[in-house]
Amino acid sequence: MRKHLLPIPFLLLAACGAGQHEEVGEFKNDLIGNEIKLEALKDPKVDGVTCHLSYFDRAVWDRLAKGNWFENPSNSSIACRQTGAITIGDIDLDKSGEEVFSQAQSLIFKQLAVRRIYDADNNTLIYVAFTRKPVEGSAKMSISSISLYGQDVAVPAP
Repeated sequence: MRKHLLPIPFLLLAACGAGQHEEVGEFKNDLIGNEIKLEALKDPKVDGVTCHLSYFDRAVWDRLAKGNWFENPSNSSIACRQTGAITIGDIDLDKSGEEVFSQAQSLIFKQLAVRRIYDADNNTLIYVAFTRKPVEGSAKMSISSISLYGQDVAVPAP
């Protein structure tokens, strides 16, 4: 029976991504091989918007030296821009919005995520990058917004 439980964490890690994303850059930022990774994210329900997300990826030497083998830091940054004609699908319009991207940052529970929130009063899409953990969530976050002012964009009615 135990041999069937082994693949479950790996299946969970494989299912962590949401939305379309691709790595567009990476560079080492110190002598031990730590890297900054850059990904382009496409919102699955909003065409014409691209977000660029940067995050820290710890090297093997840094993991060995610090003893925290299975986790990347919570640091990230996001910038979103209009990259085409904006078409908004059936998005969640409540104040908590909806998650458009997530990626594992540790072996099991920690995730880097991006959430989209629609600000109806200002006719703006807001994207927030943050790290989610079941316990002791991180206060480190980054935000980017795209104004829909002057755009020929119909937002679905609530």
